[in-house]
Amino acid sequence: MDKNLLYLFLFVLAGCSKGEKKSPSVFFAGEIVNPTSSHIVLLKGDKVVDSALLNEHNRFSFSFDSLPQGLYHFNHTPEYQYVYLQEGDSVMVRLNTMDFDESLVFSGRGSAISNFLLELFLAREDEIPLINNYYNLEASEFLKRVDSLKNNKVALLNELQNEGEIMGSQVKIGKASIEYTYYTFKEKYPFRHKNLAHSGIMEKLPKEFYGYRNKLEFGNEELTYLRPYYNFMLNHIQNLAYMSCNDECKVKGQVVRNQLHFNKHKLHLIDSMITAKTLKDNLYRYVAFDYLLKVHDTEENNRTFIDEFHKLSKNNKHLNEIDKLYNGIANIQPNHVIPDVLVTSTDGDTLSLKEIAKDGKTVFYFWSGSDRRHFENITKRIAILTKQKPEYKYVGINMRTSEPLWKGLIEASGLNKELQFRSNDFKTLTESLIIYPPNKCVITEDTLIVDAFSNIYASF
Repeated sequence: MDKNLLYLFLFVLAGCSKGEKKSPSVFFAGEIVNPTSSHIVLLKGDKVVDSALLNEHNRFSFSFDSLPQGLYHFNHTPEYQYVYLQEGDSVMVRLNTMDFDESLVFSGRGSAISNFLLELFLAREDEIPLINNYYNLEASEFLKRVDSLKNNKVALLNELQNEGEIMGSQVKIGKASIEYTYYTFKEKYPFRHKNLAHSGIMEKLPKEFYGYRNKLEFGNEELTYLRPYYNFMLNHIQNLAYMSCNDECKVKGQVVRNQLHFNKHKLHLIDSMITAKTLKDNLYRYVAFDYLLKVHDTEENNRTFIDEFHKLSKNNKHLNEIDKLYNGIANIQPNHVIPDVLVTSTDGDTLSLKEIAKDGKTVFYFWSGSDRRHFENITKRIAILTKQKPEYKYVGINMRTSEPLWKGLIEASGLNKELQFRSNDFKTLTESLIIYPPNKCVITEDTLIVDAFSNIYASF
């Protein structure tokens, strides 16, 4: 992103936010062009503060007598973005959902920091191809280029601070957003450089390469939901786990993320390093979901992992969610009977998956009317498989689609109505069968699970 254009944009918008804050009240309002939902939800971290309906002109407003200062985000399904609010603020936002982030602009008293964070986000998106090229460079040159990009953003922040448009905690949030973005690129460098340059070994880095690690904050709750900070922590933990595991563990060949001990390393690093409770809980959750959902390890290894997780994170606020995931995965291991989830046929009859799978080999696949491209692609795939692998019965399970639309799509696509069913309980279905990723399918033989983590494209 051009530095001068970014500076000019911020300077002009900053002029709108000057003025004394005379009241503790906070006002946040705006207009949504081409809305994708009927309302806006304002959140602080993962807690809902309030929600507001759009009026007939697609406008919304929040008004608070007082509000804790800090970083919030507003959600207009399926998108969300940051807004920083404090006493006396009167912030307006306008956006077009057809180009959500790029069209978004804040104005009014207190809007400068929100615009700055938004522009940092957009600048990062623009810089990704550039950074990808930088990964080919030697370490000293990589540091020089990345630090130059970072310093440009810091200079803009300093200008806004000198003008009195951004101050106090806002400066800290702005600075952290800049620094942790570029720290993340540095964390990735050794792995990306090795892969791109095909050197086969980890490059010996200059002593100053990880100098920024001396300045890291592991106990700042205010940064917990700042995207650059959280993304950095994920990469940092991954990096340290790889390095320590590679140096200390007796492992044949390269350490990869789907090894049990590697993920246990990550749990112990989080336990020893992170002091901010919410951040620690969220990082534990990420590691648990990443391992349980993506690795598809043995029952014994999954049990070992979850036991270790419970030992280290007894009071995790996500504990119930993680236990449900673990139990769901445990129940769909090979040779287990498929869960007795109920679905509805096109004739309106209610059947269980166990009844549907009782004879022969069955492949259950999943689709939703809200994702037409996925539906069209999977319909084509099922037609191919029906010819190539006729020994299987291919059963489609629809999720989150109204009954009329569901029947209309089946009719239009030419799918076999007798093999199409609809779930009326999305929560039970997803918790029982762990519907992830979208191309997942479940293979059974005479009601017994053969593989609950197959891929409709890759597994046949």
